[in-house]
Amino acid sequence: MSTSKKQDRKEDNNNNITETYSQLQREQEQAITKALDESKDNIKKTTNEARREIPRYTDVVSDYQENTVQAIREVADAYIESQKDIIVNSLQLWSNWMISPRQIAEDYSNAVSNLADNAISATRLANNAISANLQVFNTSVQTAKENVKEFSKMSGNTIKTFQQVSKHPDKHFARSSLIEQ
Repeated sequence: MSTSKKQDRKEDNNNNITETYSQLQREQEQAITKALDESKDNIKKTTNEARREIPRYTDVVSDYQENTVQAIREVADAYIESQKDIIVNSLQLWSNWMISPRQIAEDYSNAVSNLADNAISATRLANNAISANLQVFNTSVQTAKENVKEFSKMSGNTIKTFQQVSKHPDKHFARSSLIEQ
């Protein structure tokens, strides 16, 4: 009977070890799950904060565009006013020439309009370049997102393979030893 008691104690001890190991494994899984869930929550908070900032960025770009157009308009207006003063104040000088003051005023006006049009066109080109770069950036973000999903799948498949191998190591080692022979 003492052998039976030893055997019972040994079985109880093995059961306790198995239960302790299972409990430890569950605790580790819970800790990992908790840590990953916290990471997910932190990412969610961060992305929500970034999303709330979008209107501010949109306002900044819109303000930039409006200020640029307004500055171009003010520069053109100031230039036209200065040219008008020059032409009006030196009317006597112009009258001695063969070209009429009216023609000179029209030429200046055309030149100023042309400069303003060019400045607005340059601003439009800059805005188009910014827009195109933003589109490229968006595309790269989408590609990165898809790549990360694919890498995650690959990692998951690799872990599953390792788990299968670790469940039946004798089967895999037997095959490899047969291949080596």
